[in-house]
Amino acid sequence: MPDKIFRAQMLPPEMPSLADGVPVAPPGTIFVKAAAGGYAVPPRKFTLHFGRAVRDVHVPVGAGDAHVSRLHGVFTCDGGQWWLRNEGRRPIQFPGEGMVLRGHELPMPAGYTPLTIETPNRKAHLLEVHVVGGPGPLRRDDSQTPTDTADVYDLKPVERLVVTVLAQQYLRREPYPTPVSWKQLAHDLNRVAPYRRWTDSVVDHVIADLRLRLAHGPDAIRGLLREDVGEPVGNTLNVNLIEALLRNATLIPDDLDALGEEL
Repeated sequence: MPDKIFRAQMLPPEMPSLADGVPVAPPGTIFVKAAAGGYAVPPRKFTLHFGRAVRDVHVPVGAGDAHVSRLHGVFTCDGGQWWLRNEGRRPIQFPGEGMVLRGHELPMPAGYTPLTIETPNRKAHLLEVHVVGGPGPLRRDDSQTPTDTADVYDLKPVERLVVTVLAQQYLRREPYPTPVSWKQLAHDLNRVAPYRRWTDSVVDHVIADLRLRLAHGPDAIRGLLREDVGEPVGNTLNVNLIEALLRNATLIPDDLDALGEEL
């Protein structure tokens, strides 16, 4: 398709998977497709919206599933580079272990990338994205339904504070994040919550109790107990705890607000 006549356009739901190839388009064009159809935009200033609010987004995804946010994310073009930003509550899963948390953004690579939004009803809503290198029938409009957060784990205030500091590298999207050490955890807590004397043993006790409670609750999380993972344990239990709380949006980047600007 010649560049001069290429415009943002809707893609029909019957179009084959983007993994099988895309129509001819200028380099930098983005194709985004979900079950109900999709959208294609050449490299220019544009913001492409996706989420379950059928009438308010370019690409509906997760329509009918209240665990998906009405506006779950956007793709924006800046200087020919497309960026993904998560505006929803749940993480957007890249292939492998990568997650884009709420309020975070990531550049989209050239080629095909399948993204998923996983929900507690064992659904994984697929969003196919293809960035060119070098409407069919829609489901009911539930755009006014509040986003369902019923599966979020109920953390006590002290638990949320401690686990937020423990997971601060993940929430800031630092490269190769790890849980902070007990020493660093106690040090940071004494700085942001000096009303209590925090020590290595105190924070160990809080985290250990939280792992035990979540491992035996009605929606038990696997991999939080020593007997679940075997030896050597290392940091595995805390990594599993953090990833589980991020995955179901119990822990979100907004929690960093409670820590102030010093951390």
